[in-house]
Amino acid sequence: MTTPVAETDTETVHVALGDRSYDILIGEGLLAEAGAHIGPLLPRARVAIVTDETVARVQLPALEAGLAAAGIEAVSLALPAGEATKAWPQFSRTVEWLLEQKVERRDVVVALGGGVIGDLVGFAAAVLRRGVRFVQVPTTLLAQVDSSVGGKTGINAPQGKNLIGAFHQPSLVLADTGVLATLPTRDFLAGYGEVVKYGLLGDLSFFNWLEEHAPAMVDGDITARIHAVRRSCEMKADIVARDETEQGDRALLNLGHTFCHALEAATGYSDRLLHGEGVAIGCALAFELSSQLGLCSQEDPSRVRAHLREMGMKVDLADIPGELPSAEALYDLMGQDKKVVDGQIRFILARGIGEAFVSTEAPRETVVRMLDEALDARG
Repeated sequence: MTTPVAETDTETVHVALGDRSYDILIGEGLLAEAGAHIGPLLPRARVAIVTDETVARVQLPALEAGLAAAGIEAVSLALPAGEATKAWPQFSRTVEWLLEQKVERRDVVVALGGGVIGDLVGFAAAVLRRGVRFVQVPTTLLAQVDSSVGGKTGINAPQGKNLIGAFHQPSLVLADTGVLATLPTRDFLAGYGEVVKYGLLGDLSFFNWLEEHAPAMVDGDITARIHAVRRSCEMKADIVARDETEQGDRALLNLGHTFCHALEAATGYSDRLLHGEGVAIGCALAFELSSQLGLCSQEDPSRVRAHLREMGMKVDLADIPGELPSAEALYDLMGQDKKVVDGQIRFILARGIGEAFVSTEAPRETVVRMLDEALDARG
C-alpha cells in the first residue's frame, strides 16, 4: 500500500512529452507562490487570467498577489460560472478579450478555475495566434486530478459534450490543494468521481487505499488529499505520455464517460448532474455492464457501488432528479460520443477492479436492457 506524502511537501509529477513536457506541482500555498513558478515562463512580466465569477471572488485575489510578489502584472476576465459557459458565445468572448489585451504568441494565458474554465481557456490559447502558451491553475478536485492534465481542450456543442476542441498541452499546472477547502461538499465529491476512476481503471492498490482513506480526504485531511491528487496525476501523466492523442491507451481514461456524457446531454448540462457525478454513475454502469457480459464477477459492481454510497455520492440513475429519456434515447445519445469509431460505440469495460480495457463488443440490446432496468429502479 502506498504511503501519503508529508503534509508540508510540494509534489512534482512530470508529464513526459518531449519538447512539450511540463510539470504538475501539487501542494498547499501554490497560489501565493504563483509568480515564482510562472515567472520563468514569461518573456515580459505580464499575464492574462481567465476565470469565472465564483472563483474570481474567492481565489483571484490570492493569485494576483502571488504574481505581484514576483513583479508580474495581471489582467483578468471573469466568465459566468457553470457548464453552459463552455460553448461558442463565451469562447468567442474570451478569444476577443485576449486579442484586445494584445496577448502575443510568446505570452502566457492563465486558466484559473475548474474544468469548464480549463477546457475553454486551453482551447482559446490553442487557436489564438495559432497557439499561445497557457498555465492551468485548477481550483476544483476534478480539475486537479483530471481535466487540467493532458492537453485536452474544448467546448460543448448542441450535439454533445467536448465535440469542438484541440489537443494543446499547458506549460505548467499549479494544483494548490489548499483551495479545495473552499469547495462545497457536492463539488468535492463530484471531483472524487474522477479520483476513484483511476483506481477502477488501472490500480487496485489505489482503490484499496481510497476505500480506507477517502472519507478522511473528504473531511479535510490534507495529506490524503495531496496523495490522492498526486497518484491520480501520476496515472494520467503515464497514460498521456504513451498516447497523447487517444489512439489507444488514453481511451481508458474515459471509464464511465460514455454513459456520463449521454446523461449530461439528457439533463441539459445543468446542475441536475455535475460531470463528476455522471462519471461515478457511469463507472457503476460500466462495471454492471461488464458483469452482465460475463467479464467480471457481480461482486465487483457491488463493491464499486458500496464505496460510492459510503462516500455519499450519486451511484444510480435513480439518484438523478427530474425526468430522463428512454433507454433507447440514452443509447442514441451515446452515439454522439467522441469515442465512436465507424459508428460503433467504444465502451470502457473491466475484467475486475483495476483491469479496464476498451471494447466495441457490447451489444446494443444488452446495454439498453441494463439501462431499462436502471430506469425502472427510479420508480
